[in-house]
Amino acid sequence: MSPSVGVVIPTRGRRPEQLRAAACAALGQDHPGPVEVVVVVDGGDAAPVVDQLADLLAGGVPGPWERAPVSRSIRVVTNRRSPGLPGTRNTGIAALGTDLVAFCDDDDRWLSGKISSQVAALRAEPGAEFSSCAIEVEYGSRRISRLAGTSTVTRAHLVRSRMAMVHSSTFLFRRGAFWVDESAPNGQNEDWDLALRAAARHPIVHVDRPLVRVRWGGSLYVARWADRIAGLEWMLARHPDLAVDPRGAARVYGQLAFHHAALGRRREASRWAWRAFAARHGEPRAPIALAVAAGLVSAQAVLNALHHRGRGI
Repeated sequence: MSPSVGVVIPTRGRRPEQLRAAACAALGQDHPGPVEVVVVVDGGDAAPVVDQLADLLAGGVPGPWERAPVSRSIRVVTNRRSPGLPGTRNTGIAALGTDLVAFCDDDDRWLSGKISSQVAALRAEPGAEFSSCAIEVEYGSRRISRLAGTSTVTRAHLVRSRMAMVHSSTFLFRRGAFWVDESAPNGQNEDWDLALRAAARHPIVHVDRPLVRVRWGGSLYVARWADRIAGLEWMLARHPDLAVDPRGAARVYGQLAFHHAALGRRREASRWAWRAFAARHGEPRAPIALAVAAGLVSAQAVLNALHHRGRGI
């Protein structure tokens, strides 16, 4: 028997067209087991979101899920836990009674075969609890695939590199095995933390095909520099091994340098940039951060250039 899958889509109701596309893509998966979508509204009244999805909630819109041999359902709930993304995700997990739980951000979209491919990968690996897949980054008119080059993601992989393709919208895991840590400052890095904890228990089973389209540039959190600094400092305190691997440490220090530079904090940017150089002489974020701190280029211009190539800082 195919496992039931619950899909948690957090939203603030600000992107109705994208939310609808995310929900339809989840409902339209070819997985032969039941699929239940829970849209969790954070920080506001759920009524507008219910109105946005009224036809889906009523089951009145034809779609691929109508041909599925088992049920498809969708409902809207409000965040009952701490405000922010971690509490919103946990509200969704708590609302589900399915065998597996998946996450999808409201501005992302699953591609055909996402669930079925990951379920098959989990079944093929005894003891596996958590799965991810490659992504297709959409930035403006460009679409760029981000592959991991491996079918197994270990904690060492995630310490050395954040691995953008191990994205929250790719997560599929056994319900009850994991919860999101709600102490993450302003929800920063809660997905990286969850992946690290999952990989520490058992390597993540990765399907290295782009099965999720991730939209970059429209994130509500993309330019919250102080939040990003707090999130990285939280990760360093929570996962001390991030400072052990030279490449991974240099990456984090370089990011901290860049975020401080974006805030105009030249002294802090220089301090973290030199720490990045000390950890790894070839770390590219360090000179970029120093250029931003010196006013030679803006932080947003750097991000725009990187996003155009399907990359982040």
